[in-house]
Order: sequence, then C-alpha cells, then structure tokens
Amino acid sequence: MTTTEQLSALSSILAQGALHSLFQPIISLSARRIVGYEALSRGPSNSPLHSPIALFAVARQAERLSELEMACRRSACRRFNEQQLPGKLFLNVSPESLLEAAHQPGRTLQLLQDFGIPPSQVVIELTEQTPIDDFQLLQKALHHYRAMGFSIALDDLGAGYSSLRLWSELRPDYVKIDRHFIDGIHQDALKREFVGSILQIARASRAQVIAEGIELPEELEVLTEMGVDLVQGYLLCRPQEQPPRDAHPMMPKLDNPAASLTEEAGDLSALLNEQPAVARDTPTATVLEAFRRQANLNSLAVLDELDQPCGIVHRHSLSDALLKPFATDLFARKPISRLMNDDFLAVELSQSLQQVSRLITSRARQRIEEDFIITLNGSYLGLGRVIDVLKLITELKIQQARYANPLTLLPGNVPIQQCLTRLLQQQRESVICYVDIDSFKPFNDIYGYGRGDEVLLCLAQCLNDRIDPSRDFVGHIGGDDFLLVLGPQDWRKRLNQLLEDFHSQCRRFYRSEHLEAGCFIAPNRQGVRQEFALLSLSIGVVHLYPQACEHLDASQLAELASQAKHHAKNVPGHSIHVIDSLALKPRDSHPAPSARTLPTAPA
Repeated sequence: MTTTEQLSALSSILAQGALHSLFQPIISLSARRIVGYEALSRGPSNSPLHSPIALFAVARQAERLSELEMACRRSACRRFNEQQLPGKLFLNVSPESLLEAAHQPGRTLQLLQDFGIPPSQVVIELTEQTPIDDFQLLQKALHHYRAMGFSIALDDLGAGYSSLRLWSELRPDYVKIDRHFIDGIHQDALKREFVGSILQIARASRAQVIAEGIELPEELEVLTEMGVDLVQGYLLCRPQEQPPRDAHPMMPKLDNPAASLTEEAGDLSALLNEQPAVARDTPTATVLEAFRRQANLNSLAVLDELDQPCGIVHRHSLSDALLKPFATDLFARKPISRLMNDDFLAVELSQSLQQVSRLITSRARQRIEEDFIITLNGSYLGLGRVIDVLKLITELKIQQARYANPLTLLPGNVPIQQCLTRLLQQQRESVICYVDIDSFKPFNDIYGYGRGDEVLLCLAQCLNDRIDPSRDFVGHIGGDDFLLVLGPQDWRKRLNQLLEDFHSQCRRFYRSEHLEAGCFIAPNRQGVRQEFALLSLSIGVVHLYPQACEHLDASQLAELASQAKHHAKNVPGHSIHVIDSLALKPRDSHPAPSARTLPTAPA
C-alpha cells in the first residue's frame, strides 16, 4: 500500500467516523471487581489500517494524530455511555498530540458533557511513543486536565523515552507497568526487583500501580504476592466491544503453594471479626446510630443485593462528612451508598498473611490503617484490622529469625523440615534439590573463612535469583549445603542456569594463578597436599510425584536428597544426580537403579 493510499484511507476513516472501540477491564484483585475499562481503538476490519499500530503511524506521519485521537475518544465515549459501563473510563492520549498546533484544549470536556460522563469518571492515559522535550508545555496541558477533574495515568512505564521524569514531574494518579516487565516475571528476579521498586515509589508518590499485559497464571500469582492490586491482560479478559461487568468469572483460581511451603498452613480466620454489615440502601441515620451504640465499632461493610461488598464506611470518615453545616439533615434519610467509600480493600479468606500484608502496604499512606473486608468466594464474612495483621506478622518473623541461618538469613533446618512435611501433605509434584559446593573445605583452608563466607553468600544469592517466589523454597542446611524445592516446570533449565551463574560469579574469588591453572593445591583431609579443581556444584535431585508422597515422610525425603547429592559428588565438576520417586518401593528410602547422574559443563 503506497503512502498516498494510506493517507487516503486515513482521510476516509476520519470522515466517516469508521472506528471501532473495544474495552479491556481493569480489575482490583483485592476487591474482586472491575474498577474501569481501557478504551482501545481499531480501524475498519476490511481496511489495511485496521491495526492500531498502522493506523496511528499513518496519522502521525500525516500530522493528524490529534484529530484521530479525538475521533477515537468520541467513539469510546459514545460506546461507554451506550453500555452504561461501571467504573472509570481510561482514554489513551499521546503527549505529542497535546503539543500539535491542531490540538484544541477543552474539546475532551465538551465531548464528555455531550455523553453525560463526569470528568471524575475519566482517566487520561498518557502513552509515550516519541521523545517529549517541552516538559513545561506538557505540564501546563496536564494541569489543565487535572483542573477539569480528570485523573492522570502514565502508560508503559519503563518503555518510554522519559517516563520516569514524567512520573516525577506530573505525579500521575495511576502508573502502568510496561508488558516487558510482566512477561515471565515468575522466572526473572531482575524483573521482580524492578516491579518491587516501582511499588515502593508508587507508595511514596501515592500513585496506584496497574500491571498490564498479564497472560500467564504464574505471572498473576507473583504480582499478587508482591502486592499489585490493579491488573489487566489477556489472562483475565481480551478487549471486547461489549465487555463483561462482573469480575468474578474472570478471576482465575490462584494456586498459592509458596505460602503453604513457607508459612503455617491455614487461612485468615485468626484475623476475622464477624462484624455486621449494612445494605447499600440503608439510611445514613441508621448507620450513624449503629456507630453511636457501639463505641468500639470502627467500620461497617456495605453490601449489594448479592451480599457482596460494594463499599465500606469508616467512623472517622462519616463523622468528617457530617460535620459540615446542615450535612446531618441533608444526608440522614439518604442511602449510605452516598457516603460510603467504594475504594476499599477486600481479601479472600484463603489468601496468605503475606499477601494481605503486601496489599495493605501498597495502599496510600493516609488509608493504610483502615479496616479491610474479608470474603469467602466474594461474599462478605467480616472485617479485619491492620493491627492484627502486624501482630501475626511480627510473631511469624520472630519464629523465622529463630530458625534462620545467621550468615545467609535463609530458613534453617526446622523450616526446611516443615517445608518437606507440607509438601508431602499436599501431595504436590515437586523437585527437591540438595546443593553442595565441591572443593569448599580446601578452598577455605587456603583462602580463609572470610572468603569462604563470601562464596556461601554468593551461592545463596544465585539460588534466590533462580527461584519462583510463587511456588519455590530455598533453605540453608548448614555449611555449604543448601536445599531447593522447585516446581516441576522447566526445573532442569533453571538448575543449569544456576550452575552457570555460580560458575561465572565464582571467578572473582580466585587468585589469578589459580584461575589460569583451573585448579589449586591444598591439604586434603589426611593433611597431604593435593590438587583440587575450582569450585563447582553437585546437586542431588529427588523428583517427587503425588503417588509417592504417602510412602515417605520428611526425614526419608531429606535422606533421599542427601543420597542423590553423594552420587552427584562422585562425578568431577558440576553435576546433577536425579532419583525418581516413582521407582522407589513403599517405605524404602534407597534409590532405585533408574537413578541417573548428569554431568554438566557450564560455559
């Protein structure tokens, strides 16, 4: 298609208003509800400009980007209004279009008025495609949007040319993390660090984080564990012309083995306060009287017709609202839905304590002490208090510190034993790995224990970098012995990556002559000087299947892993020895002949 034909097709689309608006839900994991929809535009299905990439590229080339975006906004607002979709409408705006000469300020507000959509229901989502140098003009334009009542979102954080500066300068209400950092986050420690940093900055700047582009359940599990609350992506719902209104069918059943391997089994029952709730049409005066009768009542949940939470009323917020002149007379007979807070935290009874803690700490500072709602399959059970969460977490941390290895701070033998016990109780397919450093004692003898401790810390970091926090476990048995529990997916690849990581990281610990020779000389256990190869890892693996769990206890499972490790150490250099649990006889901890050793040679 020639450039002339492309420009002609664009002119035809704009003249006829031949645009399609799709909507993708943005879901709150804590409240299990849709908080808004991102409007996405497409050209006619039979047009070469159907793709938004092609459509907007041609408009940018023709300097008609502002015109196209206004046409997209008009289509989105019309369809949003026609369907009476709940929550906020997220409208994409390119900063460069705001700076075009053809851009006319105020047209978006007029458009919303035409369709009866209040500005408070709209989020202007900045999508950065090209460098924007005129920050002063951009700030002026966006302050203009804010003054009209719009919220601001920064899209594709980390992908644009200056998105971090935009965040600092514009202080957006929402920040969207680019899909690149979500893709495979369950297998990439660096991406988890990046998202964790974004969450910390967001808490400080009081912005809400949205993770977009989620396609895998494992990605959603990790993000949930990290405390990300607002999510969107193909896993939950693809963009549609008529999107769903109820989030519950889209919520996948999240398997949360990480909590069950590292924490005491159970749910949030210890946090549950079975407080009564009120219906959304309850008169405000009735709610006010309930607070007056119960001095220790801090909050009341508000339920919809399906007994599902739709809001919460806090004593202090209600008091502040009714302190205004004539407010009590004005609101007394009005339903409590007029004064309730619909931006609340709700957690499922089955969620872990650490998940709840992350959700609480991800909230704005001024709301971090507010009570939260506890549900069962979305239906109201009661309320939870932040102080109770803090007490339980403190007790858990004290217990973990008591049994942690003092050098690496990884869980020690008691948590390791508990982990293996829970693993067998759950009858989950898993891979138990006993990791040992070859030549570690003679290395200590010639380099000293200080350098030896550095090696142990290095290995601990390599292990942490290769685990998936949503389903794995890493512990320090003692000395140079560590234990890993991995999920059954791609465990071989991750162990080989671990070997490569350790091999590469260890180079900095050797003297140059030992590195060049590929070995060093030190006394052996009999005191005789002997040549030793450079440090390597021997990994004993037990592939545990559900069928074998009932025939083993935690001690036998640990013994099997130790036996596999001893077999691996018989092979020079990096090696992995695997024992298949299905080949074991009942109540027998001895490996079957099918066990195998796999020598490896990291590059």
